[in-house]
Amino acid sequence: MNKLKKIGLSALCGSLAAATGANAGELAVTGSATVTYTQVDGDVTGNPLGMNSGMTFKGSGELDSGATYTYTLTQADQTAYSAGSIVLSTAFGEITFGHGHGGNGIDAYDDKMPTAWEETWGTGVGTGVHLINGVGSSTNIQYKTPVVPVLGMTIAVAYAGKVDGTQINDKGNSAAGSDDTNSGFDVATNINPNWGGWNSGLNIFAGGHVTRGTNPNRDVVEDSHNLDAAEGVLGATFALGPVTIGAQKTAEYVKGAKRTGTDPDYYTGAHYGVSFQVNDDLSLSYGGMRSKKYFVDPGSNEAVEIDASSFQIAYSLGGIAFKFADTSVDNATYTSGTGADRDGTTLAVTFAF
Repeated sequence: MNKLKKIGLSALCGSLAAATGANAGELAVTGSATVTYTQVDGDVTGNPLGMNSGMTFKGSGELDSGATYTYTLTQADQTAYSAGSIVLSTAFGEITFGHGHGGNGIDAYDDKMPTAWEETWGTGVGTGVHLINGVGSSTNIQYKTPVVPVLGMTIAVAYAGKVDGTQINDKGNSAAGSDDTNSGFDVATNINPNWGGWNSGLNIFAGGHVTRGTNPNRDVVEDSHNLDAAEGVLGATFALGPVTIGAQKTAEYVKGAKRTGTDPDYYTGAHYGVSFQVNDDLSLSYGGMRSKKYFVDPGSNEAVEIDASSFQIAYSLGGIAFKFADTSVDNATYTSGTGADRDGTTLAVTFAF
């Protein structure tokens, strides 16, 4: 007889609920609305106008022990549900339940380069780049240690019972499988050296991920497409006065997800950026990225590298921010030929409330 066990955890905020022995929580709402104009040179893009409207609900409270809890719910375009997280902060570290929020494991380091506005691939011009995400693509749980003095170091360990890209509602589960089928683990560290309140401006980060494959002989069957998959990241940023520079490398072994001969076996990525904070209101940045996919047995498949760069300006005026990005992409979506090369301009006006 199969038995299903269910464990539930709820975060209750404001006047909606009260728990004996706990302090009352509160719920705050912030948001923004953005209007954009995006034009890709040489392409028939149709209507270039776009709009983003987002709200963030943040509930918080405190337990009698002094531990705190925070629930964050994000609604993005057209108020659609985007992401949520529950964070329990104690003297022994943080426990975070992630629901598509991208902050757990190595997903937090998919592109950590300094920028005035958006990542090089996020300006709307369309790179089609493949990024690392670890367990962050699925509902997951993470434990992060307290900050180690002097080194300013934290270590985070994240787990998803099945790395299938789904966000599971309460009382639900994703597709069935064996105990460890497609389960995933991330380990990441972040270091910010400091001494006596002095901050070096240096940030070093590194992390790795493994997704269990479905082949029971994964350790001996070298050519199976169901072997374990893996991802990794290593990078650093350095801030000196108004200038911040950064670089990082990523790699992904995707054979665990490989199903046909046209699927790639590896991806590698390199990201870099420099930003300059002119004053409290004006910032400039230039960044770039390269990403390449590989085939162990390429046959007729070509290993193509995406090469993209973006110059950006952001200026704030009270509750309004004006943003500009000029982006160039070669070999978008890992496709060679002039049809995959594009240059584009993105303008945005954001209203914060």
